[in-house]
Amino acid sequence: RLKALNRLQVILQHLKMSKQTDSTAEVLLEKKGGAGVITLNRPKALNALNLSMIKQIYPQIKTWEKDPETFLIIIKGTGGKAFCAGGDVRAITEAGKVGDKLSQDFFKGEYNLNNAIGTCKKPYVALIDGITMGGGVGVSVHGHFRVATEKTLFAMPETAIGLFPDVGGGYFLPRLSGKIGFYLGLTGFRLKGRDVQKAGIATHFVESEKLPALEKDLIALKSPSKEKIADLLNSYHMKCTIDQEKAFVLDEHMEKINSIFSANSMEEIVEKLKQDGSPFAMKQLEAINKMSPTSLKLTLRQLREGASLSLQDVLRMEYRLSQACMKGHDFYEGVRAVLIDKDQSPKWKPASLEEVSDEFVDNCFKPLGNDELKL
Repeated sequence: RLKALNRLQVILQHLKMSKQTDSTAEVLLEKKGGAGVITLNRPKALNALNLSMIKQIYPQIKTWEKDPETFLIIIKGTGGKAFCAGGDVRAITEAGKVGDKLSQDFFKGEYNLNNAIGTCKKPYVALIDGITMGGGVGVSVHGHFRVATEKTLFAMPETAIGLFPDVGGGYFLPRLSGKIGFYLGLTGFRLKGRDVQKAGIATHFVESEKLPALEKDLIALKSPSKEKIADLLNSYHMKCTIDQEKAFVLDEHMEKINSIFSANSMEEIVEKLKQDGSPFAMKQLEAINKMSPTSLKLTLRQLREGASLSLQDVLRMEYRLSQACMKGHDFYEGVRAVLIDKDQSPKWKPASLEEVSDEFVDNCFKPLGNDELKL
């Protein structure tokens, strides 16, 4: 009888565990050895973040942070194609159109999660294998360690959908060397593989096929300090020879990027690109001309202001901007053109930079009173 009871308890315990590790769950939260492991598990949606995932991850990070038996947190994605391709913008547009609260709750939840990662007292290791954009950048870049692989594809393409590089982009982009962050945030330029590490976005570079071994070694560490984790990551990084000799993709253009993207206004940046006239400058002009003029102006100011703000103040500012975008035209039009109808020809309103007034931009940055983001 006792045996049967014990067996029942084991089965129940197992069921409880398997609920957490159920392969159909959108996010798996598991304790392995001394590590808390977060697995983004929506491979068909390229592991895009939705509100229910955010609501599960946030309290779990807070719990692990307090747990004396958890020494580090690891985050990764399933499916082999993406770490996390962004936030679930389709759901947000649907909600925003009908004035549903999701268009507030999603950004509030997401930015609170970004802040929890940025302030996490436990070492946080993001394995950014595959596509890492938007919301995926937000759940990785603010952590202590970001491990890129040859499959990593990094971009902040928000200006193309009438948004701005949020999730703390206003904090980390202007802190990259020179004006790389301004360039990435305004043009949506994609960095691949080792270039993600050379740009300063990833801290380490490891072969994709070595990640399971790396994860195993991280989990096996006995009460590790941040230094011990760094040593382990460095040892993997040093052994990786892929593209070791290749120059950073933007090296030859850095002088131009630094001079052009240090301009005080979008109009000036456009003017400088035209004056430069090189093939590189013309390509950037072409990219910028496709973007929402409103988004470009908001982004330039966001990055300039964010350069001297704390992560918390940046997230508060970005929440104000997110709500301004929810009330505007371009976000819905951008999502329609790029993600829904896929005709890639958004009709922006206003259609030119000159028509986006300073007064309009100022208004987007104004505090929201009782609706401010609380961190």
